[in-house]
Amino acid sequence: MMYASFNADIIFGDTQPVITPLITNEYTKEIRIVFREGQSMKAHKTSFPITVMIVSGEIDFGVGDERIIFGAGDVIALEPNVIHDLHALEDAIVRLSLHKNDNIARVNGVLKL
Repeated sequence: MMYASFNADIIFGDTQPVITPLITNEYTKEIRIVFREGQSMKAHKTSFPITVMIVSGEIDFGVGDERIIFGAGDVIALEPNVIHDLHALEDAIVRLSLHKNDNIARVNGVLKL
């Protein structure tokens, strides 16, 4: 059994979101991304499907040319190679579920775009 909390030990970054792997097993990778209001992840894509859930706060989520405002409890699933971006409209905690073959280093690399 593995246990983690998306709401415990929250750390906000001064200039960019903070990415924390919480659970990694042979099936999935569960990652917490903590945004301060105004922080963003620029447009990017992955070769694997992902699921993104807003745990708290509000995120302006871009998918291609479409913009969607997501709040706590909202979730979106994206197929591989879908360009997307995130911008925090207020302090926010995001759950990112990765495919088992995706890697956390790729997610961290998005912050360098």
